[in-house]
Amino acid sequence: MSDLAQAIKKLKPSAEFSFTNNDYSTIKWDVLDGEAPTKKQIDDAIEQVKADEISEAEAKATAKAAAQSKLAALGLTVEDLQALGL
Repeated sequence: MSDLAQAIKKLKPSAEFSFTNNDYSTIKWDVLDGEAPTKKQIDDAIEQVKADEISEAEAKATAKAAAQSKLAALGLTVEDLQALGL
């Protein structure tokens, strides 16, 4: 899903819409409760979506590193778990 689509869904979860070439000016609202978000609101939401993706990736990397550290403390490696099918 494009950044524009993710931002719109973040702002208007129940909206149904289409657009062309990730261009705000081409958004066609099929279903929209309330007012359409402004370009500024969508641009801000796009930045938030990107920040959320970065935070999620960092959290996954941190969790993986913590799990590997715990395994190492138990004397296990990732390969050991893979051999056990885990």
